[in-house]
Amino acid sequence: MTINEASEKYNIPIEVLKEYESWGLCSEVKKVMGVWQYDDQDLERLSMIMTLHDIGFSNEEVETYMRLLLEGKSTENERLRMLNELRSNALDEIHFKEKQLERMDYLRHKIRNNKK
Repeated sequence: MTINEASEKYNIPIEVLKEYESWGLCSEVKKVMGVWQYDDQDLERLSMIMTLHDIGFSNEEVETYMRLLLEGKSTENERLRMLNELRSNALDEIHFKEKQLERMDYLRHKIRNNKK
């Protein structure tokens, strides 16, 4: 499958595919007549990359995570640490937003009571 076909079929931006190729993580990708050919394993890796982007990893963190993933089982603790750190940051953001909502609700309540 070419880069354009993979982009179209799996709705992966061409930029992400090119970035993936530039990281050198696509050792399984074959170059045929000047065009990259993606196999099923490459598409699985690309799916993981998209998931990592979706959950909030930066490009650098995605690259680090993917390199660790390719190293195998011995890197599970480091990958788990990365995910735990991202999760903790997400929870901090959620708690901050909850406090903002509480303050908004207080102000809304105050305005409603003043109308009475």
